[in-house]
Amino acid sequence: MDTTGLNEFLADNEFSGVVLVKKGNATVFEAAAGLATQRWGIPNALDTRFDTASITKLFTSVAVLQQVEAGRLDLETSIHHYVDLAGTTIGTDVNLLHLLTHTSGIADIVDEEAGEDYAALWAKTPIYTLRNTIDFLPLFAHKEPLAGPGVESNYSDAGYILAGLALERVTGQSFRQYVYDEIFTRAGMTDAGFYDRTDVAPRVAEGWDQGENGLWTSTLYSALPIGAPHEGAQATAADLVAFLQALRNGELLNSELTEEFFSPQVELDETTRYGFGFEFDLDEGDLVRSYFIDGVASGASGILRHYYDAELDVVVLSNSEEGAWDVVRELDERLGG
Repeated sequence: MDTTGLNEFLADNEFSGVVLVKKGNATVFEAAAGLATQRWGIPNALDTRFDTASITKLFTSVAVLQQVEAGRLDLETSIHHYVDLAGTTIGTDVNLLHLLTHTSGIADIVDEEAGEDYAALWAKTPIYTLRNTIDFLPLFAHKEPLAGPGVESNYSDAGYILAGLALERVTGQSFRQYVYDEIFTRAGMTDAGFYDRTDVAPRVAEGWDQGENGLWTSTLYSALPIGAPHEGAQATAADLVAFLQALRNGELLNSELTEEFFSPQVELDETTRYGFGFEFDLDEGDLVRSYFIDGVASGASGILRHYYDAELDVVVLSNSEEGAWDVVRELDERLGG
């Protein structure tokens, strides 16, 4: 990949975050720019931990598949078998396979296409009260489904929350503790964790979003107080590459499930497929060009991506909601997108 002028591009776009491009163990490009906190003017560094937003879903998927491998979970068994959903609108025909591939048809926490918005939800249910996985269940469990399971693809945070609840049920551990022990530790993600926004932790970027008036506002009260199965784990760019390498090398799942994880599972549209967390974009010959997962939340945006032909792992993480996307598009164009 041609990296000429990339640092200048980051500066021109006032990028705040980190970029890491690797080919195997060789670093092709790395850079940190902007501020980890607008309040104190502390710069981002290569070892800064960022909110990974929905990239966290990958950890949930791997955790669930580990328990499938262990025989404690079954992808085709009703989610009602693992989670007490009596009296909810979630059908007994919804299973873990549906949840992990965004084909459950259940209503999400917020349906922005239907006119719902997060500001109204957080006014009713303050976001800082959502600390445990079970706390999210009332936000969607009684809403009418969008479709029957397996009928269509609808991106869903709610599906991953249910998957996290199933994980907690069969392991007897909290989601965060399980992921820390069985994924972060095993993958050598030495800086990854679930850091409470109200606590002091070293090298954790604060989320800040810029308003139309040009002023920066902290996202302390518009972002989750601590990570959950659908979003919010913190990690460095190097941590995410370590995770991807460990997963590809079969260090987190057996060979059969590893192959399934890196294979498209359901069709999203003509050029995109969903997997167990990853999306797969296809070239003109219907071959997979890259697999990726991106994430966006209040005060966070980013992507973890692998390009097949170039054999490159790409990470972009930003501590603002809009910060990552110009950089993501620039890198993709340089790789033939």
